[in-house]
Amino acid sequence: MKPLRKIIWLCVMGLFFAQMPLALAQESDGGDAPVFIRDAEIENYLHELAAPIYRAAGIDPKSITIVIVQSNTVNAFVAEGMNEFFYTGLLQLAANPEQLAGVIAHETGHIADGHLIRGKEEMKNASAEAILGMILAAAAGAASGSGSLAAGGVAGSSQIAERSYLGFSRSQEASADAAGMKFLDRAGISTRGMLNFLKKLQGQEMLPMSQQDEYVQTHPLTQDRVDAVQQHLDDSPPALRNAKLPKKFYVMHARMEAKLLGYLQPEIALERYGPNDPGIPARYARAIALYRTGKPAEAIEIMDGLIKQEPDDPFFYEMKAQIQFDNGAIAQAIGNYKTANDLLPDSSLLRQEYGHALLEDKDPATARARIDLAIKQLLESNRLEGRVPETWRFLAEAWGRKADLVGDPHYTAMATYALAEELAAEGKDPQAAQMAQRAMKGLARGSPYWLRAQDIVMSVGGSGSGGKKHGS
Repeated sequence: MKPLRKIIWLCVMGLFFAQMPLALAQESDGGDAPVFIRDAEIENYLHELAAPIYRAAGIDPKSITIVIVQSNTVNAFVAEGMNEFFYTGLLQLAANPEQLAGVIAHETGHIADGHLIRGKEEMKNASAEAILGMILAAAAGAASGSGSLAAGGVAGSSQIAERSYLGFSRSQEASADAAGMKFLDRAGISTRGMLNFLKKLQGQEMLPMSQQDEYVQTHPLTQDRVDAVQQHLDDSPPALRNAKLPKKFYVMHARMEAKLLGYLQPEIALERYGPNDPGIPARYARAIALYRTGKPAEAIEIMDGLIKQEPDDPFFYEMKAQIQFDNGAIAQAIGNYKTANDLLPDSSLLRQEYGHALLEDKDPATARARIDLAIKQLLESNRLEGRVPETWRFLAEAWGRKADLVGDPHYTAMATYALAEELAAEGKDPQAAQMAQRAMKGLARGSPYWLRAQDIVMSVGGSGSGGKKHGS
């Protein structure tokens, strides 16, 4: 699970990220302020589970960005740019892949029916984490009637703000249910999971609003909705009504549960998954929990056993690499990140992690080849997923270090350009335009990177001129 950016609860006009590792984010989080996280394995599971539902809705699965938000609240929503946000509280509440598929189908129904939450113009080109920040900041402003709330005031009203801004009407919820059931039918997935998840939440309506899960508050749950899904299930052909997803999804779901608990509540994970439990999810959870509680040697020992049992699993190599990386064994981490990438070459996040590890190896004897390989991995990560601020920041570092190694100012301009892209992905367009103008002065006029820098400048009404041809 990647380091992440904690949403800083500031006013709408100032956005807002501080880079910190998962452990620090949890320790400093005094409440349920959402935190954007990245995890290649969980994202891979969600995309595989969701793909047939998206196709059933006539949506290209590659056009949807799935976003995981660390928060104990149970919620999910859709936003500008075909983004689906899932809170870890919801992922942990879903008992099986069918229930989670039901939630995905419902949220896809919101997309298909045009219920997307739309906000500032910057959302169109911003990264998912910037979109989350904009939504929550705008939610706070909308709920209060003010766009200039102080941090303390926003934090205190954050849940009310989210309900106000992210909430759907009852008619929209019924419409999304109907669309979602249609998509599940087309995908050959029983609506039983959707029904069981709704029933799990149904008792929430009897609780005071302050005790209700946020999903109930933002997605009004009525008996009519439950009855409609029940009727649809009853009318389904027996084969579809009783259909089960392939076994691999149950395996993925169990591992997601184990991984989330190991990361977010390691002490509980160590109690729940005892040392004598031979199951892969149990051992996986223990390894992660031991790593999170400062016992890397014990964690790696377990990971070695899992790798021996499942030698073609890229995520086991990634987990071992992360433990090594975070404990200073950079060279060993690089080898395991390489193996993970060889096994799953189309993961943007694995490519980014591999590139980052290469940058952290300070051996001067291999510096130039290592930097070139890091740039290659990071560019491929960018090709696979282009709106990730962290990838651009690593590219800026890589190009800057190459400039120092070879003494070529072109790479200094490339580093500046990468910083402009990072700022643009964070939704900070004015700062991005300033950085892009600086980059254009050192980039070859008319080159792809010069043109992209010009696009960044023009996006906020800049002149876009002033670049000079490199080498002239």
